[in-house]
Amino acid sequence: MPSHFYYNTIYWIVLIPVLVLSVYAQFKVSSSFNRYSQVRSRRGITGAQAAYEVLRAHGVCDVVIKPCRGSLTDHYDPRDNTIYLSEPVYNAATVAAVGVAAHEAGHAVQYALGYGPVRVRSAIIPVTQFGSKFAFIALFLGLLLYSQPMFAVGIVLFGLTTVFQLVTLPVEFDASARALATIDGTQLLDQDERAGAKKVLTAAALTYVAALLMSLLQLLRYLLIFAGRDDRGRR
Repeated sequence: MPSHFYYNTIYWIVLIPVLVLSVYAQFKVSSSFNRYSQVRSRRGITGAQAAYEVLRAHGVCDVVIKPCRGSLTDHYDPRDNTIYLSEPVYNAATVAAVGVAAHEAGHAVQYALGYGPVRVRSAIIPVTQFGSKFAFIALFLGLLLYSQPMFAVGIVLFGLTTVFQLVTLPVEFDASARALATIDGTQLLDQDERAGAKKVLTAAALTYVAALLMSLLQLLRYLLIFAGRDDRGRR
């Protein structure tokens, strides 16, 4: 049996559980957020207030907190040093809102303190944006023109986006850890409520794990195609 056929079979076998994980992760983050968005925090702390408390606990006072449209669109933008909280988070005094807002504030704290992985991620953003735009063009042209050098360029460009996702994992995990530690330290939530916030953040982290695995698997697929074409070209 040809080696490339064997490895392609392995690829498709591994792909199935990764796809299942991706679907499960999206379902879990949505269901967890929706569930704990119905649970009001006993202290009546809103998402915006929770974000402010996390920033204050770390001595960060120059970050703006603003509302934004949509659901699960919460993010911190280092370009304008602003935390954007979605409508179900900004003014909501729920367990989910506190957890999500604290997580985004954790990102702002990372930038303020010069956290290593977030500095690396920021540094490689320009090249990963370039890679994400032109990787599939190079891969397509490499296949269409049967050009191994062009296909190799596409693999390298796609690999840059995979590196970005790899660096993103510790950034996301650390932001959640900072959020939960601050929730404990400032008593934003009671112990049983904290468990709900942790479930929301754990589900969100799982989506990043699934995205990285999918990217790694796709990168492997391109490498196998490259190796198979190279072997046929030598015959």
